[in-house]
Amino acid sequence: MSAGHDHSHAPASYNAAFAIGIGLNIAFVAIEAFYGWKVNSLALLADAGHNLSDVIGLVLAWGGALAGRLRPDARHTYGWKRASILAAFVNALLLLVAMGSLAWEAVHRLQSPLPMEGVTIMVVAGIGIVVNTATALLFMRGSKSDLNIRGAFLHMAADALVSAGVVVAGALSLWFAWNWLDPVVSLVIAALIVVGTWSLFRQSLHLLFDGVPESVDLHAVQALLQGLPGVAQVHDLHVWAMGTSETALTAHLVMPDGGGDDAFLKHATNELHEHFEIRHVTLQVVREAFCEGCAALPSVGGAGEPRADATRDDHDRDHGQDHEPAHRRPGAAG
Repeated sequence: MSAGHDHSHAPASYNAAFAIGIGLNIAFVAIEAFYGWKVNSLALLADAGHNLSDVIGLVLAWGGALAGRLRPDARHTYGWKRASILAAFVNALLLLVAMGSLAWEAVHRLQSPLPMEGVTIMVVAGIGIVVNTATALLFMRGSKSDLNIRGAFLHMAADALVSAGVVVAGALSLWFAWNWLDPVVSLVIAALIVVGTWSLFRQSLHLLFDGVPESVDLHAVQALLQGLPGVAQVHDLHVWAMGTSETALTAHLVMPDGGGDDAFLKHATNELHEHFEIRHVTLQVVREAFCEGCAALPSVGGAGEPRADATRDDHDRDHGQDHEPAHRRPGAAG
């Protein structure tokens, strides 16, 4: 029996981006709270509280990223990589709660529109656009590949959009005295942000329960492994996210004629990395399947088509039923 194991390529560091983003937003919260108090604007004070929650969100995302870099130990053999998934999930929750609060306040204001402190609110909101856009740009590159960084990016992009809406609503209210426009714009923005945040919430919750990352096609992974020289079957195939930027795989490769030397395992690992960005690979090579595996995927036949009865055959064989020897049947993944 041979085993292959590879884990390398640490994710990019965003320490500077987090430090700059948190510093800029703390400064903006202080400015917004001061002018909100000075002009007696409940809107500015409320938005200052909302931006403070964004600072907390950035701190959570940074903490998750730092925790993911802690070295494994005897108690945590994978380290703390999952902290980044948890941070992304909490950030999604914070965004959804914040937008719910914004929508609730907007509905109340729509029933009783209040005059806006136009110029001051527009100036402060304009500063917010600059600060939040600059912070979002710091995380834009990593938002496509790291769910935790995407959470930080969405927080900042959402705030920039809210601030832009405040500026537009403020200008139109000054020119046309449309006091009802502010809550209407707030409702539209809240709806857009909820739609954009829902996928972050859904994906992070999926990964928390060891779901296969959306970027990985499990059937394609099975086909690749089963297409390796000498592999008759693939059993106990599992793919899950260790963190928001690292994916792990374990599998049993049934090779009746033996094999599975270092060169074979290195080739398999490189193929998984190249095609699926799976960096933490553990492969166990056996001559005959000896474990009662988990629920199997439909097996991949010679023509690349799933065979529906393969799962049932393997299940019966594992429980002692009389079937053809494994090496005479197409393989199944388990």
